Amino acid sequence: MSLNTTPSGERVHIALFGMTNAGKSSIINALTNQEISIVSDVKGTTTDPVYKAIEILPIGPCMIIDTAGLDDESELGESRKKKTIEVLSKTDVALVVVDATVGVTENDRSIIDQIKEKKIPTICIFNKADKKSIEKEELAEIEKTIGTTVVSVSALNKNGIDELKQKIISVIPDNEDKFKLVGDLISPGDLVVLVTPIDKAAPKGRLILPQQQTIRDIIESDAIAIVTKEHELRETLENLKKKPKLVITDSQVFLKASADTPKDIMLTSFSILQARYKGDLMELVKGAKAVESLEDGDYVLISEGCTHHRQCDDIGTVKIPRWVRQMTGKQINFEYSSGNSFTDDVKKYKLIIHCGGCMLNRAAMLSRIGNAVKYEIPIVNYGVLIGYVQGILERALEPFPMAKAIYDGDFN
Repeated sequence: MSLNTTPSGERVHIALFGMTNAGKSSIINALTNQEISIVSDVKGTTTDPVYKAIEILPIGPCMIIDTAGLDDESELGESRKKKTIEVLSKTDVALVVVDATVGVTENDRSIIDQIKEKKIPTICIFNKADKKSIEKEELAEIEKTIGTTVVSVSALNKNGIDELKQKIISVIPDNEDKFKLVGDLISPGDLVVLVTPIDKAAPKGRLILPQQQTIRDIIESDAIAIVTKEHELRETLENLKKKPKLVITDSQVFLKASADTPKDIMLTSFSILQARYKGDLMELVKGAKAVESLEDGDYVLISEGCTHHRQCDDIGTVKIPRWVRQMTGKQINFEYSSGNSFTDDVKKYKLIIHCGGCMLNRAAMLSRIGNAVKYEIPIVNYGVLIGYVQGILERALEPFPMAKAIYDGDFN
């Protein structure tokens, strides 16, 4: 994908942390070789986290996140620091920028400890080497003391920036083979039929992101993608000379796709593929069964990773609440969150229902799931839930034996 088309959820999220005026914005400009961030001697120039989709050669498409200084003492300082810490939930690589003329502060140590606790790859950057150079022996001692990789740079004259890029490349998690959407389920030459409804909620002139990504993955696997609408699925399958390996459907037409797909052809949904690709499918399957334990007055959170214009029959605010109420017969209190916000009070809810997370990176989705699991709150995503309430989840999990075993109760 090109710079202009790579979605934010597929970019490496590189977040910069550090004291005010340590030079975070200057580092961003040096890394990108562009004047992207405002640089000023005035403390607190960066207030809220700033997200910039860019390409850093030779790293590739990235999402750079510039955060407020950890020592912000302004009236809004605590709020800004809280938002800075929240960025950790979506960080693939953390860069802690230290002013070499000051050294590692308690605030720096605190953020490094929090990053290490979350097991995020970290590089500590000693900036302003043009004012205070640090010998290799001293850098090695600092590495031992703080327990993370250290590099000395000068954002001003760009000394050490190439070394920094190479260190970033060396710590980027390599999930390319492990977390394919569908490529590991198919072989070269296989036919895969994609069921893509075109309704009022469909974006004008294009397919939604999970559908685009799935087509791309099929093509890269040297398999054949056939795209059809739900009302043409039966005719499409009848006209194929070769039996498809898999049918992948939009979750909202799960029932029709299941009825029209012969039992000897595997069936799943785009959202279930996203559950595995971005999250933890087995944990989300566990969460589906919690629907039946809901009682009158329970609170359920429906969370989406993006913001979009709501339709009259919106999936998150209309259809899913309706299906849950119909299945349980209970009066449930539904609350909603979208975009970067999730929830500050996970323990309030008896169930969390999350979208597929196509606009979130894997780190952000896993953080949300992990936060729910920590407090023993069941969490499920749209596709898994829809399959469950419509009675076809067992079939939709056939491509994923371990997740199906959890659904069947063969192991916890």
